[in-house]
Amino acid sequence: MKRLLVVLMAVALVAMVASPIFAGGTAEKKTFTIGFMPGVADPFYYTMERGIRAKAKELGVNVVVGDYPATWGPDVQTPNLQALMAKGGIDMLLIAPTSTTAMVAPLKAISDKGVPIITVDTFLGDGDYSKASDYSFPLAYIGTDNTLGGKQVAEHLAKLVGEKGKVYMVSTNPDVSSVNGRVDGFKQGIAEFPNMQLVGLDYCLDNQQKAMEETTAALQKDPDIVGVFGVNVFSAQGAAQAVKNAGLVGAVKVASWDATQTLIDALKAGDIDLVLAQKPAEIGSLAVDAAYKYLTAKTMPPKKIIPGFEFFSKDNVSDPNMQQFVYTK
Repeated sequence: MKRLLVVLMAVALVAMVASPIFAGGTAEKKTFTIGFMPGVADPFYYTMERGIRAKAKELGVNVVVGDYPATWGPDVQTPNLQALMAKGGIDMLLIAPTSTTAMVAPLKAISDKGVPIITVDTFLGDGDYSKASDYSFPLAYIGTDNTLGGKQVAEHLAKLVGEKGKVYMVSTNPDVSSVNGRVDGFKQGIAEFPNMQLVGLDYCLDNQQKAMEETTAALQKDPDIVGVFGVNVFSAQGAAQAVKNAGLVGAVKVASWDATQTLIDALKAGDIDLVLAQKPAEIGSLAVDAAYKYLTAKTMPPKKIIPGFEFFSKDNVSDPNMQQFVYTK
């Protein structure tokens, strides 16, 4: 019996020495890797990446970023996404889907291989991941309430034009959740003003030149237009250029979405009258935080996490406290 106890103690001692805790002092902690697939190469996503990297550094997480698509759309994003995932070792994917429908299949294939997904800025389907559907596999959507933002843009623009007159809107792509929300919200907002009318909506496909041409045509068709809303940076810049080319700066108020340095400079110059600033760095930080909690403790995030937004106007554009909301590369 004594010999048996000696043998058992020896075996136990060998097992303890061989274990990570006794060999190195502490158990080796896994370092997780998060992949980020942006929607397009623009200041919004560069700013989001900075938020992602800052939070990842704080938590000790690796970050791998896919190639920024040169243009918006699933045809460009999908091969970039596949190249990102082919690198291997990605424990969680953060992605801004460039289509509510066309990106479902490629992302479902990634999810089925065991890589959890959080969508940022844009979502799949109607964004309700709490109900059973073919697009409800992402853990969460983290991004702006675009419908609320669009509605508040309409309210601000209405005040700028005295709550009466015709307004025009130029959007980007008809199959993108974010801009669809802005369009719907703007329509709802304008409808609350009985003396205002939305007289046109065009899609520029993220092409600034096309946005300028469409806005020019709208101004020619309805010379009494008093306000224009560009739903993202490209549409807003094109719309502002059209108003300027027509010699209507000041007479036609321009509201824009996304606080790029270009649009903020245009606001300071008087070429644009209102800029909605999302919080892309905060979106990125929140996404990494949610991913880390899931990877380390299987803590499920809320299905929707919605940061707020800010408005720049000529009254606060130079306020030092507002500069944190300007997008930077």
